[in-house]
Amino acid sequence: MLLIDPKDKLPKVTQIVQAIVRDIEKGVLKKNDRLLSITGFSKKHKIARDTVERAYKRLKDEGYIISVPGKGNYIDEVDQSSIRILMVLNKLSSYKKDVYEAFTRTLGRKAKVDLQVHHYDPKMLKEILDGARGRYHYYVIMPHFFQHLEEKEFTDILAEVPSHELVLLDKNVSLDIGNYIAVYQDFKKDIYNALSSATDLISKYSSITIIFPEHSNHPTEITEGIQQFCNENKKQFSIVADVSHTTLKKRHVYITLTDSDLASLIKSVRLKGLKIGEEIGIISFNETALKELLDITVITTDFEAMGETTARLIMDKDYVQVHNPFKLIKRQSL
Repeated sequence: MLLIDPKDKLPKVTQIVQAIVRDIEKGVLKKNDRLLSITGFSKKHKIARDTVERAYKRLKDEGYIISVPGKGNYIDEVDQSSIRILMVLNKLSSYKKDVYEAFTRTLGRKAKVDLQVHHYDPKMLKEILDGARGRYHYYVIMPHFFQHLEEKEFTDILAEVPSHELVLLDKNVSLDIGNYIAVYQDFKKDIYNALSSATDLISKYSSITIIFPEHSNHPTEITEGIQQFCNENKKQFSIVADVSHTTLKKRHVYITLTDSDLASLIKSVRLKGLKIGEEIGIISFNETALKELLDITVITTDFEAMGETTARLIMDKDYVQVHNPFKLIKRQSL
């Protein structure tokens, strides 16, 4: 699929050449595949015939295609370099590291992956993408942004990436574009299902409180999923921003999103002499070795599986959206 961007400062001839070369390097176009005729290409993409002719000549001069008189232009045998991928994370964390390492390990020598961070800022993402335009075969993006933003403020930026080069990771976004790859969590549905799998343990508690720090930019769908579970199971539900300003109550389950809040919560519970798993329930987001040692119940996705699945979809050129669900690991803290 060829896309000419009128906003791109590169000449159309260069855009055509780069697009065809990327498809050759990605394996979309293979040796002996026949390209559209110059006239056919011109009509299909609404590009001047002279522009297409100059692009084809450059591809021929550079050894990417051969012309067969009376038959057309064909892909020639070329040395395919490794796939070039730009991964843009929303932030750096141990969980993102797990995704990145699984992703690069699965790709092996088949790809070179560059890493950048947009820090929840769509303007920064746009700057990154504008500077990287045409240099990569795939753009792997975690679309987590500031909570106060209108969706259009970042969907328009994502839609500027050609759909066959776009990969959304960790969170899916509704885009009115062609087929693209996504490996995502459904935060509202997943946390609801995770809590539902522990209904027997939660039944002894009357309320669920989530510690949701201000300006954390965690997906708000998390709170929606917890509230749905509470409504259906006749539990009180509340949100607090700071665990240190929270009066702990017996028969409450507290859910923490950050490791620092988990540490503060455990400290407060111990200072009050309450028993974790009996008088106070604790659930933490995302598995770590320390939480396993502390016997803390966690709701987590498989970050390694997320990275591995994304890499395989890219290698297989499988433009689908794959759900990477949460699971609840039951331990003594509940």
